[in-house]
Amino acid sequence: MEEIGPFRAMRDIARRRAEMCAGVRTRWAVGRRRTMLAASVVAALSTTQAWSQSTADFPDHAIRMVVGFSPGGNSDTLARAIGAVVSKELKQQIVVDNRPGAGTTIAAQIVASSPPDGYTLLMQDITTHAINASLYSKLPYDSLNDFTSLGLVGGTALVLVVNPSLPVHNVKDLIALAKSKPGQLSYASGGNGSILHLGMEMLKSVAGIDMIHIPYKGGSDVVQSVLKGETAAGFVATPAAVSQVKAGRLRALAVTTPSRIEALPDVPTVIESGIPDFTLILYTGVLGPAKIPKEIVNRINAEVAKAVKSPEMKSFYTSIGSEPMTDTPEQARERLADEIAKLGKIVRQANVRID
Repeated sequence: MEEIGPFRAMRDIARRRAEMCAGVRTRWAVGRRRTMLAASVVAALSTTQAWSQSTADFPDHAIRMVVGFSPGGNSDTLARAIGAVVSKELKQQIVVDNRPGAGTTIAAQIVASSPPDGYTLLMQDITTHAINASLYSKLPYDSLNDFTSLGLVGGTALVLVVNPSLPVHNVKDLIALAKSKPGQLSYASGGNGSILHLGMEMLKSVAGIDMIHIPYKGGSDVVQSVLKGETAAGFVATPAAVSQVKAGRLRALAVTTPSRIEALPDVPTVIESGIPDFTLILYTGVLGPAKIPKEIVNRINAEVAKAVKSPEMKSFYTSIGSEPMTDTPEQARERLADEIAKLGKIVRQANVRID
């Protein structure tokens, strides 16, 4: 049926109005998308500029240095000594925050979950950190990939000590005595899976001896246990051993580094004592959360290395029996990966596991 003229005219008017409205809506939507895109670009540029500004100004407030041990330990003393030097250079305070417990995993988790801005760092026993990767059945972080390696600061020997009343004067004597009394001699350690524990398990394995393990809470407890004669022997970190050995209250049989150490020059290495390839070094270094900007990583690495090499730190390292070490962030990460692999084998061989 043909439309009557007026109705056709009304229909045409309505269609043209609809097309005009659709065109307006389309132009408005396109304009709105363009405006939103422009705003996004401006916001992104602003954020980038702000972040660049924040890295350039780093640090503009205090830095928190977390330590997974109680005050007085190797990592703690290094954190405080190095922190004091670095804070002068950065003109910002470095606050040491002791968070002991669970084999340093509490402290490590705090740092791993912190913002990657360089203001929360971890002065860590890298060796302990590497052991934990295999020791614990489940960790709340990835020991390698959830951290930024910022550089090593030192390497410390372990010292095999005995009570002076024990009729042994070297490693061979201790092995001979242990073989003559299988399962009767005991040794102290700083806890299941600690480097002090694994050191003795390595010695037991290569020497073919049987000794009873008595775990304590830390290295200072090992010293006291051997001093009192509660246990026959134990490995302790050099800083805890030096003064006691020099005073004659402990007898040092050997050190675990490839060569003798300056703090105890008369004490042979385990290798010199007849056990080849026996090397165990307690590395200490600085870690941060993953994804710290490269500029900040390089700044922290440079300032820490400068502090380690400073004249005022030389006598400090000698006094605690530790060797100063520096490296690049890339080298530090590579060493951590190597230690995780190496110490993982020892953990599995010793059949040590913490759930």
